[in-house]
Amino acid sequence: MNHNELTEKIIGCAMKVHNQLGPGFLESVYEKALTHELQKHNLQVECQVPLKVYYDDIVVGEFYADMYIQDSILVENKAVQSITRHHHVQLVNYLTATNVEVGLLINFGSKSLEFKRKHRLYNKISKSK
Repeated sequence: MNHNELTEKIIGCAMKVHNQLGPGFLESVYEKALTHELQKHNLQVECQVPLKVYYDDIVVGEFYADMYIQDSILVENKAVQSITRHHHVQLVNYLTATNVEVGLLINFGSKSLEFKRKHRLYNKISKSK
């Protein structure tokens, strides 16, 4: 399964969770529900994965990624009114620190599920002249 297919499946599972629970719960509730839904679809899910940030071969920071799915997609879950620029930057920093190529920012806190795919590297599309 490629990144697009996998992120579509994750988003579909998140939509199912949001449709059933709606907004208003803590992030941890959505994380547990999404984990359950993803596992029902036979996807490997790790939650609260400890990650380290290195500089000159020393650890300069530590954080926890909400979810790591199929050893290829980082997921950052939110339960806020709306996603901010800070949330986008947080996910991109996590991708950079881990060298993971693709991540999903998912917000269960709004009336409609919000989600955004993020890539570690910006791929500029070249135009032929």
